[in-house]
Amino acid sequence: MVKTKRRYVCQSCGSVSHRWQGQCGDCSEWNTLTEDAPATVFSQKHDLSSGGRAVQFVALDVPGERLERRSTGLAEFDRALGGGLVPGSAILMGGDPGIGKSTLLLQTAARVAEKGQDVVYISGEEAAGQVRMRAARLGYANAPIRLASATSVRDILTTLGGMDPPSLLVIDSIQTMHSDTIEGAPGTVSQVRGCAFELIRYAKENGVALVLVGHVTKDGTIAGPRVLEHMVDVVMSFEGERSHQYRILRALKNRFGAVDEIGVFAMVEQGLEEVSNPSMLFLSGRDEPIAGSAVFPALEGTRPVLIEIQALIVRLQSGATPRRAVVGWDNGRLAMLLAVLEARCGLNFSAAEVYLNVAGGYRLSDPAADLAVAAALVSALADKPLASRSAWFGEISLAGEVRPVAHGGLRLREAAKLGFELGFGPAEVSAPSGIRYNSLSRLPKLVDHIMASA
Repeated sequence: MVKTKRRYVCQSCGSVSHRWQGQCGDCSEWNTLTEDAPATVFSQKHDLSSGGRAVQFVALDVPGERLERRSTGLAEFDRALGGGLVPGSAILMGGDPGIGKSTLLLQTAARVAEKGQDVVYISGEEAAGQVRMRAARLGYANAPIRLASATSVRDILTTLGGMDPPSLLVIDSIQTMHSDTIEGAPGTVSQVRGCAFELIRYAKENGVALVLVGHVTKDGTIAGPRVLEHMVDVVMSFEGERSHQYRILRALKNRFGAVDEIGVFAMVEQGLEEVSNPSMLFLSGRDEPIAGSAVFPALEGTRPVLIEIQALIVRLQSGATPRRAVVGWDNGRLAMLLAVLEARCGLNFSAAEVYLNVAGGYRLSDPAADLAVAAALVSALADKPLASRSAWFGEISLAGEVRPVAHGGLRLREAAKLGFELGFGPAEVSAPSGIRYNSLSRLPKLVDHIMASA
């Protein structure tokens, strides 16, 4: 006997509830529960062990057709993907509104089409004329792209079924797509999940590289059901601040390449330009050494990037509560580092306001930045600039130890390539020629080195 029962799905996080309520119990958002299609519950007598078709198994060592990656024509995009587009792959790209997702994908589609490959670009948010205006501004007005403005998945798949499968299919965006077989408005959890499933199935069956543009919520996560990120092969995030020129394309999930690989772009009047040497972009404006400034060789995937970390210490004259302001780094980690400097090195930050900034709007999550942040804080407290052309990296423990981090030699090679002469970090790091390396085993040695400098 088949029974049906109602269920309510949160349009913010995708959680399921069997009764309606004003606030979602998982994400605490208000008025986001809507009734979904009735769920079918089978009795225990229902048996699925017969009636289906047999599944064919193959061995791992059987030679088959090898999937060759296809270059997009943008080296930074290829780097973030792990080497290029894989036929039959599904890519989900998210990012804040106005950050440049559509611009990047239109440039990519034009580059692929100019190489003689068939490209289909479906826009559900803009009319075809608006997309053509953007293409003319970017200099790709004559690119042989098949452009259409549509939101019905049935119409899109019917049209694609009557032509040869393209090499690249771009859907901008998945939240605007609608299937007439599913109840609900476009953008709801059931619609996004169902439309993505149909499009991904078409891409897998026909060897089409599929790119889905996804909206993001106010906290930066991709809107819609979480299962959408599990359905696709690659999840990418297009990040950056509107007030800054640079944009970073970051791979958050990649079944065909390294995770956390990045591609760097700069937003200019003619669109997005590739930045082959991002270290020069984030270090621009450093004319002379100043107190509170330290350079950190960050590592994004396989790419080292030199980042400037700036610290400012302001002594308070009254008994007001001092502020702790952080831009581009974890606020909790700064509090921990200040506590270690006070407990292990005898420094006093309790009567001072501390401001920390990662230059260029870059956001750091690498624990190896601890030593560079500590060096900037001590330099600002002592009002003494750090050694000229020096780079700092290493993780700091609660005991004040400078612990090893991954790929120390690679970080130093990037610093040496840009003319840095000194490196400071943990022990047992193989330094390349052209840079003098100083190992620091404990945090008090860092304080002694800065305080003793002229």
